[in-house]
Order: sequence, then structure tokens, then C-alpha cells
Amino acid sequence: MTDQPSSSLILLSAGGTGGHIMPAIALAQDLVSRGYQVEIVTDPRCRHYKDLYPEIPFHVLSAGTLGKGLWGKFTGLCRLGWGLLQARSLVRHLKPRVVVGFGGYPSYPAVYAAQKRKIPTIIHEANAILGKANRMLAPGAERIALSWPVTDQTGISEVDSMRVVQTGNPVRSEIAGLFTRPYPALSYDSPMTILVMGGSLGAKIFSTVIPKALAMLPAEQRARLHVIQQCHESDIHTVRQDYHDAGIKARLEVFFKDVPELLAECHLFIGRSGASTVTEMTAAGRPAIFVPYPHHADQQQLRNAEAIANEGGAWVIPEKAFTAEALLPRIETFLQHPEILFEAAEASRACGKPDAARKLGNLVMALASGWGA
Repeated sequence: MTDQPSSSLILLSAGGTGGHIMPAIALAQDLVSRGYQVEIVTDPRCRHYKDLYPEIPFHVLSAGTLGKGLWGKFTGLCRLGWGLLQARSLVRHLKPRVVVGFGGYPSYPAVYAAQKRKIPTIIHEANAILGKANRMLAPGAERIALSWPVTDQTGISEVDSMRVVQTGNPVRSEIAGLFTRPYPALSYDSPMTILVMGGSLGAKIFSTVIPKALAMLPAEQRARLHVIQQCHESDIHTVRQDYHDAGIKARLEVFFKDVPELLAECHLFIGRSGASTVTEMTAAGRPAIFVPYPHHADQQQLRNAEAIANEGGAWVIPEKAFTAEALLPRIETFLQHPEILFEAAEASRACGKPDAARKLGNLVMALASGWGA
């Protein structure tokens, strides 16, 4: 059965974490500027992002990720099944012209429901390796949009590769706008701003290692630092006291709502290397110390980070090696030789693709217009 689609509605389906939802929001901004109506379907983890963009309608499904163990997988499959029923009803009601999926198990139901109703779909993959949800949806998608070039490890079949388009990973317009702005001034004795973000898992190790490393700097160097750090809720008071005791100016939050503004002023980023994070650092032209999440079977974060480090725009420290003793000499070097950060910033910027949202928007428009893309 084929629905009669709404004249201008594009439905975006994404997992509720920043790595999936932020590219969807970036595409939404582009499509709205073209005159399309855009709505997003996601899972309950999206609550922070939903509040940031109240102008975009969000639909929250119960679908979640598959858990660990037999019980975790069973409950995950039950949620996915319920999400499929919810998505089928939503797609039937909204009648979107095109549905775009951004990965994560919660993105699967809406895209699958659209494919069953013969509504054109696009899947977008932010990482260098196709995720499981996208691999399952790829055979039914009209187009497969990639952020990175196709390799033997990408996970795309020879048949599906005929429908691949490399667009890059969309970044929000507020961050894409930083691409043409110069790196903030930094001298041998001026303040240096360090931005630290790592999510609920990464924040734990960063909250332990970074304050300890910075506290070992000489007093005159500590006085130059301004740390802006995401912390786990259970750690924030301890970390705030650590920085206070060390005489280091610090702003700590569980969640930042003003990331574009923070990127504009930061000289160095320290954090995980999820695809969206790496994309935003390169679009803004910010040097980074990446500590990849080590427990992905395909090591996707390591591959993301190495792609930038190999071009001179970042440094990669495996989590096992990320200690205060390892971090300290790097920060000392940057404080003494700010030109290293400036050169890395320009190398990072050279890797950026600030027009990725426009390229993906072109793809959506072509399908929505019946041009065959």
C-alpha cells in the first residue's frame, strides 16, 4: 500500500543521543530554510535536545537499544516491537514525503514503516562503519548517505553501494558558521580555554584525570587556565572543589545548552570521538585530544579520531593510557608553545565539511521533488 504523501513534510528518525539527533537537527534547519515542514521521531533520551529546539515538533517512541544478556535483549526487542507499532501509526497519520534515518536502534521503526508503505527513505551514517540499524535498512533505502569514503570495512554490500552518496556529517548552522571565524587569539601569557565533554560514560574518567593533571601545573600556568567541563551529576561537586583548590577557573555543568558559543571561545577540546563530536570540532576548526570510547566492537570512535589525527588536527590517547601523568606534559607544551595549537586548529579546519547539511538537504529535496536524486 502506498500513502498519498503530505506536500512538504519530511520526517527525520534518529536515536535520542547527541551523535544521532544533532545531525538530524542540522538537516532539519536546512530543510526548513527551503520551505519544508520537518518533524523528528526519536526516543526518550532526546529530552535535552527537544528543549533546545522547541520550533521542531518531536515524536517520542518507546523503542530503545538492545540490552546485554538474554533478558536485556528480550526487553529491547519488546520495546522495538512496540516502537514499530507506534511508528506505523505515526507514518500512516503524517504521510511524509520522505523519511530520513540517522542510525541507532530507535531510528529503525519509522524508516522501516516508511519502506513498507513505499515512502522514499534515505539513511545517513555518521561513522566510518555502517551501524547495525542502518545495515538492516540499507537494502530498502533509495539513497545511503555517508560521512566518510566507502572502504572494505564500511559494511555496505556491492548492490547497496550503487546508491551511496558521500555527503559528510551535518552540523548545526550555529557551528557551521564557526568555519570561517579565526581561531581565538592565544599567546604565551594569555588565558587558555579548555572545553571538556564526554557524555555520561566519558565524563567519569575526565572528571578524575583532568583536574589531577592540571593541578600539577605550576601556579602561574594554572592561573592562565579556564576549564569548561561536562561532569556526571554525581561528580560535579567534587570536581568543582578540585579546581577551586588548584586555583583554576572552571565552569562545570551536567549538560551544556550553549555548545556553539563554547566552541567559539575554546582553544583546546578534550573528549570522546563520536562522529558528531569529531565533525563539530573540524567544522569549528578546533584542535582536540580525543580519548575514544574503547568498548565498541568495531572501534568506530578510534577510526573517527585517527582520521583527524593523521591530518595533524588532533591527538589520540587510548583510555588505558589517559592518565594525569600522560596529559600533564601535553598541556604544559601547549601553554609554552601556543603555535602548536594554532597549527592543529588549521589542520582540523581543513578536515571540516560545514556544507554537509546542504548536501544532504539537496539529496532529500531531489527525492521529495521526484527527481530521482
